[in-house]
Amino acid sequence: MQSLFDGLLHASPLVVVSVVFALVFAEDALFVGFVIPGETAAVISGVFASQSGFPLWVMILVVMAAAILGDTVGYEIGKHLGPRIMRMKILDKRRARLQKAEDFLARRGGLAVFLGRFTAFFRAVMPALAGFSQMPYRRFATWNFAGGIVWGGLFVTLGFLAGNSYEEVARTFGRGAALVVAGIAVVLLLAWQIRKHRAERRQEAKPHD
Repeated sequence: MQSLFDGLLHASPLVVVSVVFALVFAEDALFVGFVIPGETAAVISGVFASQSGFPLWVMILVVMAAAILGDTVGYEIGKHLGPRIMRMKILDKRRARLQKAEDFLARRGGLAVFLGRFTAFFRAVMPALAGFSQMPYRRFATWNFAGGIVWGGLFVTLGFLAGNSYEEVARTFGRGAALVVAGIAVVLLLAWQIRKHRAERRQEAKPHD
């Protein structure tokens, strides 16, 4: 997957836009956000815009559209195929987290659709759960649009700023220093992800009433 993202930074704008759209869309529409890194794709698209001169606003719109459309498809899939999805074997090891997502949706309603977009697992399952629970589409769409716009704008812009920061460090201190800074950032990100993953595994291992 890392080689894919490295290749994206040197690909044509059409290829980048197509791949980013597909990854962000599929993350929600196909109910496999814990496999397809849509959030990472959004950040990479911002980095690409900063380094290639591709219009940032176009990339933001692409990611927003993919996020909103993906959630909409996920909602329809959950609405019409909910029971079948809930029996998917890929969810067997994630039943505890899935139950938390269902409880969160039951407590918060539309707000859960919005907030769920900022957590990888919730982002993948919340649209389908909303459809499965028969949430009115108008309510879902309102929160879906809000979440897609805020999430897409935020993470593409973060990627754009990160790309500009890399170039600024490179101009001031040289490419070697820029690579060191980037490497430290990657290590810190990986450490945070590993720590979060372990905490989630411990939480899932706790006995439930």
